[in-house]
Amino acid sequence: MNRIVGLETEYGCLTNDFPGTPSAITRVRDWIFRDQRYGLIDVHQRDWDEPAGNGGFLFNGGRAYIDMGHLEYCTPECLSLVDILRYDSAGDAILMNALKSMRLEREINFIRNNIDHYSGATFGCHENYLVRRSAPLTESNVHSLLAFLTLRMLYVSAGRVGATMAAETRGELARPGMDNVFQMSQRADYINNDLFEWVQFNRAIINTRDEPLADARKYRRLHLLHGDTNVLPTSLLLKVGTTSLVLDLLELNAVPKIVLADAVVAFRNLSHQPEGPWLVQLADGRCADAVHLLQEYHAAAKSELKGRDQETDDLIQIWGDVLQALATKPDTLIGKVDWITKRWLLQQFCDQEKIAWNHPWLKSQDLEYHQVDPSRSLGLALAQTPKPWELSHKEINEATLAAPHNTRAAVRSQAMQLLKNEGCSYYIDWEIIGAEGGNSLHMLNPFDAGSKEAQMWIHLLTESTGRIARRKVQSTL
Repeated sequence: MNRIVGLETEYGCLTNDFPGTPSAITRVRDWIFRDQRYGLIDVHQRDWDEPAGNGGFLFNGGRAYIDMGHLEYCTPECLSLVDILRYDSAGDAILMNALKSMRLEREINFIRNNIDHYSGATFGCHENYLVRRSAPLTESNVHSLLAFLTLRMLYVSAGRVGATMAAETRGELARPGMDNVFQMSQRADYINNDLFEWVQFNRAIINTRDEPLADARKYRRLHLLHGDTNVLPTSLLLKVGTTSLVLDLLELNAVPKIVLADAVVAFRNLSHQPEGPWLVQLADGRCADAVHLLQEYHAAAKSELKGRDQETDDLIQIWGDVLQALATKPDTLIGKVDWITKRWLLQQFCDQEKIAWNHPWLKSQDLEYHQVDPSRSLGLALAQTPKPWELSHKEINEATLAAPHNTRAAVRSQAMQLLKNEGCSYYIDWEIIGAEGGNSLHMLNPFDAGSKEAQMWIHLLTESTGRIARRKVQSTL
């Protein structure tokens, strides 16, 4: 990829916890950081809702913490699609290691979904893309980006049973609150705006908060929260990969000139039409086929970016194949596109058990599709991952402790390993690390995996931690 990307996953949790006992997510969080097993716990308050001890950074460069009652895992900064998949999967592996070690895998289940079917609450998968500050964010380009982020749901959505009462109806084809439906998107009913800065209550397709976590003179961070948490690797990497390609086009001022009449209405209406036709209204009043519009983005990417590197060529080929299948025979995408796979699976279940789509049993099966435990996940059991994106269990397990070698996550990980067991005070964040007795290291370039400045800071930290260790030895004599 031509940019840094990271994912944040808020896990659903099924548990038989009794009132008054420590919560399941608290026990898992504590296990992750106990004895500095996978990372270093925060020793300072980060924000009003993140007190000391709420979470911490991981040795793989990522982060784990509790956010509004959910255990959240953030990948490190990644520069390749395979790394995004590897480190996203590493989060699942850490959780499974925790449950197995504590012998709680039968009592606690983590779910990669976005909906609590009981309460109607939603929790997200947030995408983060580094965008160059020089990108021409003209009105036309922003509208085109908004259109793409709306339409991509045809191949990135995870699917859901039922519907949730939305804050506004805005003319949807299906009335919110109906259970006798299957939707493409888990998040569509909760999206109320096209552009907005908040992440709760008034959720938008594009979050406009400008918090780059890098040099603000050079970069901005596109923060997306309207997408679903994926189970199938193909859906996940198409989500990240094609969005990154469209951002490449935006930076080149080469995005197709496509403007939707109302992106939120299109987003919700498409979600309620899994059988099609997938038609959307454009700002000029015309009605267009959503797949054909996506093919315009694909054609632009192929024209501008094909031949850049093997990863880009593989992505463009897989993207084109998926769009062609959506236009002609969507069922051939079972095992590749989450919502199509889940819908087929649940339809088989309905036919076999002779039940309707509003039967409570289906909501239970819906959750089983998203199980983190590979031995229980109905989705992973059907996965058909393209060869360039295949990963071994060994590669995923290594990613639970080792950071990507080609981003600043490597520097953060190296510094954390030195701080481990030293007993000195420290402060760690995405773009800064501070340790007792020295200056802070500012890592404003997320592409920098080890500058001279960083290496000098690491060297000074090594000497400092060595002095601390010697003082400890002397004090015990």
